[in-house]
Amino acid sequence: MYRNILVAVDGSHTSEIALQEAIKLARAFNGKLMIVHAVEMVNINFDSEFPVPNEIWEAMRKSGETVLAKAQAAAREAGIAAETRLLEIDTLGRRIPEAIADAAQSWPADVIVIGTHGRRGISHLFLGSVAEGVVRVASTPCC
Repeated sequence: MYRNILVAVDGSHTSEIALQEAIKLARAFNGKLMIVHAVEMVNINFDSEFPVPNEIWEAMRKSGETVLAKAQAAAREAGIAAETRLLEIDTLGRRIPEAIADAAQSWPADVIVIGTHGRRGISHLFLGSVAEGVVRVASTPCC
């Protein structure tokens, strides 16, 4: 049933829990994982001298690749086949939830596994929820 399982990770404790659940699903259904991490680098003030956008972008990529490598190692240690994909968002109007949903559709995933930080109130208002956004825009089932 769930043979192609996409799991989104961000290096947080909740994404580690999501990864472990995705590994359990893959084990139960003899599936494989696509582990994704999104980096978003849209800044409309690139004319300023500090900070240097290219240096920030490269640092974000490196950080994302580190998160992906750690998640892939955990999956392989559990005996689960796993690919990784760094989702780079560099255009205005494109958001992380859409990038994750698009990756799930193009792979194609049978299910998306994503953790949530459970923010409420003001922090939810300002920071939002990627997981909530994915559930809203994805045509792939989410858990």
